[in-house]
Amino acid sequence: MKLIDQILLKLADMIQQGRFVELETEWLEIKPVPVDGGEWKERHKSVNAFLNTRGGIVILGVKEEGTGPSRRYALSGWKDHAEPNLKEFPRLFTDRKGVKQDLNDCFPPMELRTLLGERIAIVYVDEMAADRKFVFLNGTAYRRILTGDHKITDREVEAQEEFKEEAAHAKELQPVPDMTDADLDLTKLNQFIFHLNQPKQVETLKPDLAAARTFLERRCFLKDGAVTILGALVCGNHPGDRLGFRSHVHGYVDVPQQIAQDKQDYVDNVLQLMESSLGYLLRNIQVGISAESGGTAVPQYPEEVLRETVNNALAHRDYSVDKQVIIAIKPGVHIAIRNPGRFRQNLIIEEGNSEIPVRRILPEAKPRNPKLADVLRVYRKWEGRGIGMATLVNLCLENRIDLPYYRIYTEEVGLHVCAGKLLDERMERLFESFNRHIAIRLGGGDLTPEQKLVLAYLIKSEWANEQLGYTILLTPDNNHFAALAGLEKAALISKHAISTAAYPVYVADRVLVQRTYTRDLRALFGEAFDGLDETAKGALGVVYRHNHFCKVKPVSAKQAAFALWYGRSGPEGDIKQFDTFYRKVRNTFNKIEKAGFISKVEGTRGYVLREDFKATHII
Repeated sequence: MKLIDQILLKLADMIQQGRFVELETEWLEIKPVPVDGGEWKERHKSVNAFLNTRGGIVILGVKEEGTGPSRRYALSGWKDHAEPNLKEFPRLFTDRKGVKQDLNDCFPPMELRTLLGERIAIVYVDEMAADRKFVFLNGTAYRRILTGDHKITDREVEAQEEFKEEAAHAKELQPVPDMTDADLDLTKLNQFIFHLNQPKQVETLKPDLAAARTFLERRCFLKDGAVTILGALVCGNHPGDRLGFRSHVHGYVDVPQQIAQDKQDYVDNVLQLMESSLGYLLRNIQVGISAESGGTAVPQYPEEVLRETVNNALAHRDYSVDKQVIIAIKPGVHIAIRNPGRFRQNLIIEEGNSEIPVRRILPEAKPRNPKLADVLRVYRKWEGRGIGMATLVNLCLENRIDLPYYRIYTEEVGLHVCAGKLLDERMERLFESFNRHIAIRLGGGDLTPEQKLVLAYLIKSEWANEQLGYTILLTPDNNHFAALAGLEKAALISKHAISTAAYPVYVADRVLVQRTYTRDLRALFGEAFDGLDETAKGALGVVYRHNHFCKVKPVSAKQAAFALWYGRSGPEGDIKQFDTFYRKVRNTFNKIEKAGFISKVEGTRGYVLREDFKATHII
């Protein structure tokens, strides 16, 4: 079912039941047909914001009535006199200098639909190509943030103008030596035109390459008579001969202590590379079985993150670098994609030498190769919106993958998409061990599910940043605003010193990320503590944490073993190794109990620290 059909079904249901649920989003407006020019100006503003942001849909013919509990949707219907107003949308906007723009290609055919017996209008607005933004309405450009239309600042406009100048000299537009239009594949070119004509025809199919020349130049497949990298990527013959490693994807399964398995090299045009690479990932990732729907297969990674990760790697790579994209699958751990290129420097927030190292990446919608992105949009292979990073963060905060992170190399960027869950057993046990401290900070309450996920994201980001991993910045102007605001108010997160007004960098409460309590334990046990081995010191640290920050103070040897196991580097999923480790911790507890460092609480399996150690021992 199409998205618009799902929305209309929800609307019909709410109208019939006389109830209200907020449906408007950053890409959806639901409004009555304007009755005067002032109201039309507000619709124009929203359309301008959709063009400059991520596109959107405007439904005209439905209004909101009432306030509070009596608030509801009601049908107001379409008015035929408004048709000329809709037809003028593509010609309403200007560039920065005030020159009118023809934006017909950004407006798919509008629709008149019937909803509960009344006609309504559906206006579709596509996001503008990155190298064409921004467009202005009466001298002002707007962007969509949540359900509001906000002015784009002069600083942002200047930055976009710089990007447009850079895009004009993009690497994808460089000529391929000795390659002419005779080296292009007419069938592949017409396939592109076929997709371009959906849902309305904008270009005729070409009978031969000579007839296609004007179109090829307009789409930047040809430049000054030479085929560009873009043209060769989309419809060139024998791309491997012409583009070298720029048309290669190398994949392998990384199994420790074995020769890499299922090694594959794909050499093709960019669209075929995307499909082949996705198929390779789907064949080689682990698949579980769900109890739902009679035992359906469930891939270890959501297919949408695999698809977008591959597509973004090929859409954003630096095509001036003659290196291949490398896909490495480490079963049960991660998928790593190494991509030729680097992040723009203004997207990196880094402070590696501070007490709390920070390495964060700003999500951005501007593609490195805007003309290629425009082609991929036609094939529904790239949707803009900085969607690769947005999807990674959203799926992570839906607890469908673990924290994703990047590694930055000299000429490459490596993305690690991690298996598992963000809010895994390790994080649940961590929050449980601090539940008294957390409750005090929250005024007696508990973390909401969303707050747990956001807090886990920030804690794991800090761990990854320490290990030279770059994580995606959580910003307050997205759907996580409420969780961030609540956690900051409770002092469970705070802003790092590197933060700016535009990009606050959040770090977790220092109590929650403290790993050792050496100073406190040495004060309690004196020099006797220094003579203990590392396992014993770690076990006492876990007992200290529970005694001081948990509602249930006594901690068992098994609880301590789990805490220490997750805190070490090793194969977390190996049950046999954990059993061996648990026996070691169990023996350690017996020794430190016998030595008087801890005592068992009667009626439980838990232990507490001996606060009277110095008074009962000769030190």
